[in-house]
Amino acid sequence: MAYALDPEVAAAVAMMPGTPLTDLVAMRGMESRLAEFFGEPDTSGVDVLDTTVPGPEGAPDVQVRLYTPQGVEGGPVPLVFNVHGGGFVIGSIELDHPGCLEICRELGVVVASVEYRLAPENPYPAGLEDCYAALTAVVAASGKLGIDPDRVALHGASAGGGLAAALALLCRDRGGPRLCFQYLGIPELDDRLGTPSMVAFTDTPGWNRPNAEISWDAYLGPGRRGGDDVPVYAAPARATDLTGLPPAYISVMQFDPLRDEGIAYAQALLAAGVNVELHLFPGTFHASRLARHAEVSRREGAEEIAVLRRALLG
Repeated sequence: MAYALDPEVAAAVAMMPGTPLTDLVAMRGMESRLAEFFGEPDTSGVDVLDTTVPGPEGAPDVQVRLYTPQGVEGGPVPLVFNVHGGGFVIGSIELDHPGCLEICRELGVVVASVEYRLAPENPYPAGLEDCYAALTAVVAASGKLGIDPDRVALHGASAGGGLAAALALLCRDRGGPRLCFQYLGIPELDDRLGTPSMVAFTDTPGWNRPNAEISWDAYLGPGRRGGDDVPVYAAPARATDLTGLPPAYISVMQFDPLRDEGIAYAQALLAAGVNVELHLFPGTFHASRLARHAEVSRREGAEEIAVLRRALLG
């Protein structure tokens, strides 16, 4: 099918992986090549530390990469807790490394990026529980890390956005760390795959319905996708009680099968009395921000920083 893509982002289609998500070995191998394509990121003004924190009970420790701004004075600073994307089956803290550096440097906040276990080797709830364990450990060490525990924001894109939404629910229901904001970029939220955009977009670049089916089957386990027993913490779009969640920002792309579930989640949050900002970027597709030169991509990036600045720094 032909899509009316923004001409500038259309150039990024060639950068999209041509390997099916079924070939996870090949897809995971492409991550390092993608990082090489973008080159060595600018680490000026930021101290970067890789560490581990205790994992969920009976599970391995969880790797966390901490980004601390240099030369910041005046007391504890906010925390942005980052969850990388990748359809629950690929991705790593390395791919989010440049973005985390930028958030830390631009806002003068601490960023913690979590390396959670991936499916299908470790299906739900392994990845989510890793995120919760890491968030809890980082906030518990707020005094040592110079973090203000009252200014903690979640940040994730794609599957990372879905995990961030689930993490917000988990924190509310378990009495976990207090959250002041959730940034949900192009979030993957609904295993039922029934929205109009999900039904229609079977061959869109960046993400499509066949990949979504593979992703959810890997994350939930065979035969569970769309069933009655899928928990809301696995697929936040299923949640019927969204009261008490932190304010949210949700972005969606016009030609992304995830578009309509992001819009529906924003509407559900609004109906529950949660403050929400929703932005649909026209002419775009899932991960079209890889076309960094495009004007719409630059707007998306600038808005990300502006939204987080407003939520965390006033």
